[in-house]
Amino acid sequence: MFPNGWPGLALLLLRVAAGMLLMYDGAIALQLGPSLRTIILQSVALGAGSLLLLGLWTPVAGVLVTCVEACCMLLGTAPLRSSILLGAVGAALVALGPGSLSIDARLFGRKRLDIREP
Repeated sequence: MFPNGWPGLALLLLRVAAGMLLMYDGAIALQLGPSLRTIILQSVALGAGSLLLLGLWTPVAGVLVTCVEACCMLLGTAPLRSSILLGAVGAALVALGPGSLSIDARLFGRKRLDIREP
């Protein structure tokens, strides 16, 4: 689904906010010299945040975000509020799609089919 207009701008805002938070949290956590488990989780979060920021493979990135945040909640490696919020945003982006202002829309967006009569 690639809504345009105000809904497309709202999806862009969701993607950018979630992507920037994931990338910021991931970069800060990796600088602190954490355990291997946290390095893996935050590296996946950094990658998923980058994909969300670009609007590329948004459903895959949303699933990754939701899974990473669920792991962070269970392991207690991140504040509970941010994990719940980012996990919910990831799940919402899986359901709603990236919007028309994304790379996904350019690659896989609406196509026009011309059917010619023989």
